[in-house]
Amino acid sequence: MTEFTLHDKQSAPTDSKELLDVSINAFGMVPNLHAVMAEAPGLLEGYQRLHQLFLDSSFNDEEITVVWQTINVEHACHYCVPAHTGIAKSMKVDDAITEALRNETPLPTDKLEALRNFTLSVVRDRGNVDDDAVQAFLDAGFTKRQILEVVLAAAQKVMSNYTNHLANTPIDKPFQKFEWHKAD
Repeated sequence: MTEFTLHDKQSAPTDSKELLDVSINAFGMVPNLHAVMAEAPGLLEGYQRLHQLFLDSSFNDEEITVVWQTINVEHACHYCVPAHTGIAKSMKVDDAITEALRNETPLPTDKLEALRNFTLSVVRDRGNVDDDAVQAFLDAGFTKRQILEVVLAAAQKVMSNYTNHLANTPIDKPFQKFEWHKAD
């Protein structure tokens, strides 16, 4: 496997140095994902921007967590599932939601389950979601805007999940206690 550098402010390409400052300001550290992405400044900048745009979407914190973790689990991302478990805790998302997502068991509400199902349709069908799935999402109380915001999240998570697969990114120390492996 190709080894990727975990960049810091000294080793990072010049165009990534300020981006690493953004990471430090947001997380109090440079997450290993960002340290890997720093190799390609455009990737790190794009990821950071999409991350903020999705946080600013019309979804609440529980819904944001459902979308992110649904994609992370579907993509079997060894890094993002633990990281987003920690992020969900910091967002005060109910642990029952997080555990249902991690374990692929039913979510506590029909609305959150509809969000997970729609997100899975977007990912698995590469955006070719059938009309019944779209209507079920809308019938659950979501909007056309939110259909497109799921696409935004999918783009963000492809960047992180695929990077982590390619780089075998080590899990950050604060998230190691949330280590996760996809059930067989």
